[in-house]
Amino acid sequence: MQDSNLKPALPGALQGVGIDQKLDQQIPLQLTFKDEAGRAVPLGSFFQTGKPVILAPVYYRCPMLCTQILTGLESALKAVSFNPGQDFEVVAVSFDPKDTPELAAAKKQTYLKRYGRPNSANGWHFLTGEEAHIKPFMDSIGFHYKYDPKTDQYAHASAIMVVTPDGRVSKYFYGVEYSPRDIRLGLVEASANKIGTPVDAILLFCYHYDPATGRYGALAMNMVRFGGAAFVLFGGVFLLIAFRRDVRHHKQALRRVG
Repeated sequence: MQDSNLKPALPGALQGVGIDQKLDQQIPLQLTFKDEAGRAVPLGSFFQTGKPVILAPVYYRCPMLCTQILTGLESALKAVSFNPGQDFEVVAVSFDPKDTPELAAAKKQTYLKRYGRPNSANGWHFLTGEEAHIKPFMDSIGFHYKYDPKTDQYAHASAIMVVTPDGRVSKYFYGVEYSPRDIRLGLVEASANKIGTPVDAILLFCYHYDPATGRYGALAMNMVRFGGAAFVLFGGVFLLIAFRRDVRHHKQALRRVG
C-alpha cells in the first residue's frame, strides 16, 4: 500500500472523492432500488441465489468514465467462462438520483448486445434509486463522489467490487480495465466467502473527470499521451525489424540467383 504522506494533493474538485476499501463490510441488503423495468427491488434480492455479485457504482448520464468502467467489465467477462445469472450476478448501481429506469434499460441493452452471450440477461442488473438509499449503500462500499451543480455532473473514482453471496465486500478492482484472470479468481474466492486483501489504489484517479473544466485531468491526459507514444515506439520498432528482415531475405535471394 502507498504511504498516505506520499500521495499528491488532489484538486479542489476532487477533495473528498475517492474509495475506501471496506473489506468484509456488510452492505445494507434491505435498501430498495428500481431495476431497469422500473420495479422496486430490495438489494438483497440479488443475494438470495448463493452466488457472488460484481458491483459497479456508476451513473448512466456520465459523459465518459462510467461507460469505460462498464465496457471494461464487459470485455473482461467475455474472457471468463463463468456466466452471469448462472455463476454470478452483475449489479450496476447508479449514484445519481436523476438517473431513470429508462436510462438503465438502455444501458442494459447496450451491454447485453456487446456481451453477446445467450441467456445472460437475467444476470445483468442496472439499478436506480433515491438519495436516501443511494448514500448509505455507497458509504457501505467506501465509494465517495461529489456533485457539481454547474456542470450537472459528478466527480468520482473508477472501480468495481466483488461481493460474497451473503453481501460482504470481498475484493476491489480499480481503473477501467480488468484482468479476466483476476476477475475469475475474485469470483471463486467470493463464492467461498473469502475476503481478499487491500490492493494498491494507484489507478484511482488516472481517468478522473474534472467538472470545473469539463475535461479529464492532466494526469489522465499524460497517461493517454504516454500510451500513444508507447504505441508509436513499439510500432516503429516492429516496422524496423520487419524492414531489416525483408532486406536480409532480399540479399540472400540475390546471392542465390548470382
